Amino acid sequence: MSKPAVILLVEDSRMDVELTLDAFKEARLSNRIEVAYSGQQALDYLIGNDHFANRSQYPLPDLILLDLKMPGIDGFEVLKRLKGTPLIKRIPVVILTSSKEEGDRALSYDIGANSYLVKPVAFTGFIDVVRQIEDYWLTLNVGAPMTEISST
Repeated sequence: MSKPAVILLVEDSRMDVELTLDAFKEARLSNRIEVAYSGQQALDYLIGNDHFANRSQYPLPDLILLDLKMPGIDGFEVLKRLKGTPLIKRIPVVILTSSKEEGDRALSYDIGANSYLVKPVAFTGFIDVVRQIEDYWLTLNVGAPMTEISST
């Protein structure tokens, strides 16, 4: 990869955030990981909030890893809003959730998710998931031009 990818991890469980970050380190991947601990925080980061207005400091991600089951604005609603926003809808979204429900999987794809991965129980499983994400999604999307969101 020519440059590290920016990945937005949207996850309310601090333990799962730590596991995912540790898996990226263990896999020796040099990506910039931004973390949103709620659906609202993810939307603020991606769609608009004065705090995140400086795109040189808070660039739009190359990939979004999105949990589904979160209090407040859940992953389904985040996904709906992202896919309804012109610039953001082209960013690949990988659902990374503990839900094995076929209905959740089907709804995720119907809304516009690009992939659906069930969180593994073991740490080595997290490393495997991270490597799958790296191998497939990031090689397809890093380097694609990204333009700023207009305020119109």
